[in-house]
Amino acid sequence: MAEIGKFNTLTLNKQVAFGVYLDGGTLGDILLPRLEVPAEAKIGDALEVFVYLDSEDRPIATLKRPRAQVGQCVSLRVAQVNHAGAFLDWGLPKDLLVPFGEQRVPMREDNAYVVYVYLDKPSGRLAASSRLDNWLSEDGSEFEEMQPVNLLIWARTDMGYKAVVNQSHLGLIYKTEVLQPLKIGQKIKGFIRRVREDGRIDLCLQLQGQDVRDDLANKILAHLAENDGRSSLCDHSSPEEIHAVYKVSKGNYKKAIGGLLRQGKIVIHPDYIVLAAPSVWKSKPKKST
Repeated sequence: MAEIGKFNTLTLNKQVAFGVYLDGGTLGDILLPRLEVPAEAKIGDALEVFVYLDSEDRPIATLKRPRAQVGQCVSLRVAQVNHAGAFLDWGLPKDLLVPFGEQRVPMREDNAYVVYVYLDKPSGRLAASSRLDNWLSEDGSEFEEMQPVNLLIWARTDMGYKAVVNQSHLGLIYKTEVLQPLKIGQKIKGFIRRVREDGRIDLCLQLQGQDVRDDLANKILAHLAENDGRSSLCDHSSPEEIHAVYKVSKGNYKKAIGGLLRQGKIVIHPDYIVLAAPSVWKSKPKKST
């Protein structure tokens, strides 16, 4: 059975002057217009197509690939707004409707918003919603701490950024974890920082733990060795200055240099740090294994 709003592999069962018909199961025959029919296509071939509804709400197939399918989140631009709602450009001839009731904030033409694509059961029509918290789970019980995840930045809040996690959940990146500019609709790699007692997901953009600190410590020693055993990055340096060099938070940097100090490998001065024995560090230290 073909599913509306998704990619389907369907069998070609009839050729007509204006295209071919594909077997849509309980949806009946579904037209693939002539201009999209592969030249070598013949009866019995299986074609991967996207099924949506035409202007008369009839199932129709296309070889075009929309930017998302039902059950996925994506950032889309508003093509127009009228009495029915906002219409998004998602890569198909028929734009995707966001009803006014499904708009987290009033949508404006030419602006982009992160939306969830769904099939409206009462009408059978495809639509989208920017109220992601009505569609995605905020229960992170299936995740583990430090698990790598794919993130899509959804909204900014007083606490930081809300993000879509692996296309199925919502989580929060606290603003103290944000060391680089983030934009709504941006895709980025991240990690599960923790799952709170209430099940909600806290996210981070950098790994924590001893292995990461050891790797950072080696990078600091290498940086010092390449700069005559001295660096101006210290307790007084800004988070931005530290991130520009090491791509880590100031907190992680301070932990790393604290560890190096305890190991006797560096000396920390008020405005700079130096290798404890510069003559020992003539080449880049090897990364620990």
